[in-house]
Formats: sequence, structure tokens, C-alpha cells
Amino acid sequence: MVTFDSHAVIPSILDKPPVDVERELMPVLLVGTAPYVIAAGAGRPYKSFADVVAACKATPGAVKYASVGIGTLGHLAMTVLGTKAGVEIMHVPYRGGGPAMNDVLGGHVDLIAGSAALVSAQLGTNMLRPILQLGRERLPALPDTPTAIEAGFPDFETLAWWGIFAPAGTPPDVVAAMATASREILSEPATATQLKETQQMTLLLQDGAAFKTFFDKQVAYWGKVVRENNIRA
Repeated sequence: MVTFDSHAVIPSILDKPPVDVERELMPVLLVGTAPYVIAAGAGRPYKSFADVVAACKATPGAVKYASVGIGTLGHLAMTVLGTKAGVEIMHVPYRGGGPAMNDVLGGHVDLIAGSAALVSAQLGTNMLRPILQLGRERLPALPDTPTAIEAGFPDFETLAWWGIFAPAGTPPDVVAAMATASREILSEPATATQLKETQQMTLLLQDGAAFKTFFDKQVAYWGKVVRENNIRA
């Protein structure tokens, strides 16, 4: 199975998950990561996240942001940032990046919290203004957009990620062969370049043990956010 970041939220946000992702699935390969990005419609006055916080304090409930759904990392990241900043930013969930982006570009919602791939696809249109990226370092595609850490939120990051899993109990030699073959294919220059350009991805290609460490931390961190804020699917 090839899946992505919201997979780590399944144990905490669903009352009866269809699969126990920590017991029934075995990490094979962490393909790569990319930061989430917060962006404002070009018609909105927000030039920085500090502007958003100030507007929320001046008029509670006035600022709305789009995400690709309840319990996705964009939603959870904005929940954490709002809590840290002491404000509430109104969440407007959508079923997918397309509808969410359309409403931001159309001026119906102020902000969007989405993956770097979703946001960067609109950078050449002058209809969207990135104001904060949630990786530890600035993306080359967004050299003028500060990170959350730079904006005063120490050690905070939110990463889109992609990974490969196998059923628990898969023979180790099969898992190793799958990891090796996947790593070789994804390392091919044309493939690596495409992933970097279309997804803004940093290829990691880390083995199952490293992926398990990363995944367990994602499950624990976002699960805590879900429980503390009583977020349900």
C-alpha cells in the first residue's frame, strides 16, 4: 500500500478504524516529505501570519481558512497554530484540494492550509500569496516565505509525507526486496525530478525501521492534537 500523511490520524479520529495501522501494517519505505503551506487569496490583506492573528484578535471569527477535510494535517496544523497564538481561525473543510483552492481563489474563503504541491501549483497566477510554510527550512520554490519556526512557533512543523506499507507478517526478505526495488525506481533522475517539481518533495527513501520511528511519532503527535481538541471525522 502506498499512502500519505493523513494515514497517521486514522487511529485517533475514527471511532472504529477499518484497520489497526500500527499493528496490521508494516512500514516498508518512507518515500519523502514536503511541508504544508498556509496561503491567502491575493485579494485578502494578509501579508504574514501575524496579520492573520491580529485580524482574529480584532474580530473573532472573521478569518476563515480552507482545508481538504476534517482531521487532515492542514486542519490539525491550523488548530495548533491558533491555540499557540491564542486565537480561533474558522475552519471550512472541503472534500479535496480542488474545491478548497477554487473557493480561496474565488474569494469565498480567506486562507488555505494545504500541501506545498497544492499551493505551489498556483504561484504563477498572482491569485495566491503564501504567508507561512511549515517545514523546518524554506523551500527553494518559496524562498521569501518564512517557516513557522521563524515566525515564532518553536520546533513546530507539519509535513506531508508518502510511504509504502505491507501487511504485518510479510516475510522480511519480501519487504527488503520491495524496499530495494522501490528505492531504485524512485531514485531514477527523471522520477526524482518529477516528484520534486510536482510535489515539492524531499526524497528520503528511508528503510522500514526509520519509517516506523517517523510514523510512530506522527501517530502520537497528531493523535494528541485530535484528542485535546475533540476532533471527530
